[in-house]
Amino acid sequence: MAAPRSWALWSFCCRGWSRVLPGCRLPGLRSSRPRGPLGARPLSQEKRATETHFGFETVSEEEKGGKVYQVFESVARKYDVMNDMMSLGIHRVWKDLLLWKMRPFPGTQLLDVAGGTGDIAFRFLNYVQAQHQRKEKRQLRAQQNLSWEEIAKKYQNEEDSLGGSHVMVCDINKEMLKIGKQKARAQGYKAGLAWILGDAEELPFDDDKFDVYTIAFGIRNVTHIDRALQEAHRVLKPGGRFLCLEFSQVNNPLVSRLYDVYSFQVIPVLGEVIAGDWKSYQYLVESIRQFPSQEEFKEMIEDAGFQKVTYENLTSGIVAIHSGFKL
Repeated sequence: MAAPRSWALWSFCCRGWSRVLPGCRLPGLRSSRPRGPLGARPLSQEKRATETHFGFETVSEEEKGGKVYQVFESVARKYDVMNDMMSLGIHRVWKDLLLWKMRPFPGTQLLDVAGGTGDIAFRFLNYVQAQHQRKEKRQLRAQQNLSWEEIAKKYQNEEDSLGGSHVMVCDINKEMLKIGKQKARAQGYKAGLAWILGDAEELPFDDDKFDVYTIAFGIRNVTHIDRALQEAHRVLKPGGRFLCLEFSQVNNPLVSRLYDVYSFQVIPVLGEVIAGDWKSYQYLVESIRQFPSQEEFKEMIEDAGFQKVTYENLTSGIVAIHSGFKL
């Protein structure tokens, strides 16, 4: 098997610029809702409507779901390592910025979709715990007459350390959730955290349940982005916030050219060398180029019912954070 893989790797590396493309029933859970039948339409229109993209390949909508599942099942074990290699560690800063933009308060109920490995969830728990501890210290200073026993009890209660905050991690891929749970046990995360197997297009939660919905580097892999956005709007409480961190379009021509070279000539090779999976990382690169521009995605979020929608470009537009409110 080594010879075919080496040949494929050599063949890919020799492709050169021709491959570089521009622009590159628990509480709160509910059963799945049936989808309504499609209205009558011409056969050619129906055929187009059931086709979508898997990277640069055209596939049926039914086929895409399975292909995406196989990609993330394949990369789950090396997902965090590859994120560090592909982004040179910058993905950690992007995720930190997402939390700083969220600014959650103690008591926040967060739904993190496509968050299987727990990166956003763990940051959220760290953030709200630090916020709650600062609040507790202020209260302790104001109550100088508390005994040492009373002070100790306040710090011993793990649930209280989050101020009632909770994060629900929802992912469609069992392997990604498995990795996330392993990381949570290894890093000592227990309180305020739950893991749910679920589809972004048909979330297994009641209406008006969460304060914040996040999805980081996941929405471009959804077959029907509009449905996922509608579901995000449905499960958020009135006043709730939608936050999406996703790769976007680079506007600077020089940065765009360098980014394309790195994406198509380096990332799949890293995938082959580190994870033994050239094809999955080729898809991930291609899926970025198929994702709508910042303005187009902003319009999609608004069409789903969100208001006050804005976006912020990070690292010359390589990624963007889109934000909106359910009012």
